[in-house]
Amino acid sequence: MRLGKLEIYPVTDGRFRLDGGAMFGVVPKVLWEKCCPADEKNRIQLGLNCLLIRAQGKNILVDTGLGSKVDPKFQDRFAVERRPPLDDSLKKAGLAVEDVHMVINTHLHFDHCGGNTHRENGQVVPAFPKAKYFVQRGEYEDAVRANERTRASYLKENFTPVAHVNLWEFLDGDTEIFPGVSVVVTGGHTAHHQAVKIQSEDKTALYLGDLIPTVSHLPLPYVMGYDLYPLQTLEAKRGILDRAFEEKWLLVFEHDPKVQMGYVKKDIEGKYYLEEVR
Repeated sequence: MRLGKLEIYPVTDGRFRLDGGAMFGVVPKVLWEKCCPADEKNRIQLGLNCLLIRAQGKNILVDTGLGSKVDPKFQDRFAVERRPPLDDSLKKAGLAVEDVHMVINTHLHFDHCGGNTHRENGQVVPAFPKAKYFVQRGEYEDAVRANERTRASYLKENFTPVAHVNLWEFLDGDTEIFPGVSVVVTGGHTAHHQAVKIQSEDKTALYLGDLIPTVSHLPLPYVMGYDLYPLQTLEAKRGILDRAFEEKWLLVFEHDPKVQMGYVKKDIEGKYYLEEVR
């Protein structure tokens, strides 16, 4: 769809599943299972919704899904269904991987940057060879020095090969990467998690990453157990939802398996809900 003078295209790397209890933190299952039914292993289905931005001749990709490197054991554990994979999604938009100029990662967990790299001739190399990759410097430092709490989420093969060929551009705080495309540090999920803001003329869209991963996470208390700083998530959500409502921002959801984007509205009780845009 057009956003002022820019164009945005939802693209996908398929779907996968994560534990429903972890996805909703302290919210009881009796509440979250109404909107997100779990399978026999208590996993709920999630989307791997990336975003393609076309701006002044540049192709900018936000997050890259799980990628093609996952082994059968990993695929079974997370019920991975890469149908279609990200490469095919880009082809539908008329692009090859060589046509991507910039890759922005909201953070470096495996389901957000797995497609950063792929295997080629027995080696793991950047999947977008002509692109610069952007992430917060602090996020990269936390990823390469992961601890016992975070290690399972950070797979070095997704990001260190990018460093080996000097394709990373490290950011320090809120930054405009390209005219109309900027990152906003939200914290919460990780210390340096960032959302991506797209602005043109009087239109604004915000790719939320894991700050509000699905439409079902719109209620303020619905914060993931995966979040390292849940109170930061709560306050960042409050501020962004208030601005998104007042300024009519288009919100783009990374993990909702059914809804990719929409505008927040308020009901008569003042609670936020989403008006989907197809």
